[in-house]
Amino acid sequence: MKLIKSLSIGVIAISALAYSCGGGGSSSSTETTTSTPPPAAAPVSLEEKYKDDPVFVAGSAKAKEAGCTACHMIQRKIVGPSYADVAAKYENNAENVALLTSHVINGNVGVWGEVPMPAHPQVSKEDVETIVKYVLILK
Repeated sequence: MKLIKSLSIGVIAISALAYSCGGGGSSSSTETTTSTPPPAAAPVSLEEKYKDDPVFVAGSAKAKEAGCTACHMIQRKIVGPSYADVAAKYENNAENVALLTSHVINGNVGVWGEVPMPAHPQVSKEDVETIVKYVLILK
């Protein structure tokens, strides 16, 4: 009986403390409320942005097939620059498609630092052009 009485007094004391600290009842009408703006929309990834673009779909598949993803990612540098960094540096035009196609097939060094881009002569020119066009849309 003493235990139940002690527990009851403890529960009442905790309830009173919680109520006095603002834990009970409704707020009064004299309080000012501030509205918080809705959260900003999360930035859309480039993959999400271009998922329905036929250039993106074809180029992404060719890049994975050719092994480009071993050194490059869409938005993060691994060994070589990210595809987004390449797209930011080069305008999407025929001249740059030809230049970058040449860099991929023949290899290159010095444009993105001291790590060389190895030659990829085994990949067809058409496939490399598809990959380069895919990379250059990623802005």
